[in-house]
Amino acid sequence: MWVFSTTIAGKVWLATVAVALVVVQVSTGARIFGKLQRIVPIGRPYVNRVHRWSGRLAFLFTLPVAFHCIFILGFQTTSARVLAHSILGSFVYGVFTVKVFFVHDRMHPRWVIPVVGGAMASVLVALWATSALWYFTNVRFGF
Repeated sequence: MWVFSTTIAGKVWLATVAVALVVVQVSTGARIFGKLQRIVPIGRPYVNRVHRWSGRLAFLFTLPVAFHCIFILGFQTTSARVLAHSILGSFVYGVFTVKVFFVHDRMHPRWVIPVVGGAMASVLVALWATSALWYFTNVRFGF
């Protein structure tokens, strides 16, 4: 039995979980790079593990959302919000691919990973704001 009243409501909540995990990603990423030591006072091996798993889970939560957006709704231009959402959605997995490439490539300056990670977080938050936040504030807040 599906928990959500509509497919759109399901997408909204899956995207919201992904954005919550993005907050974990940003805070643990900042901790890995030596920031937020007082706010996130946990050891490095644990922070690395939390960062990796929160990223994997965030990626998994975006897959059903992306599938529905790409194959059911498609690219749309009905309003400025929808156009912005469609354009951002077109970039999200490209930015993800660049991020994963730089994580595994060791021949780059140290500042590249935080910049690419920040770009990834920004794209996901902007996608969420143009869809889930809009849904919560204009349609309904619920399942």
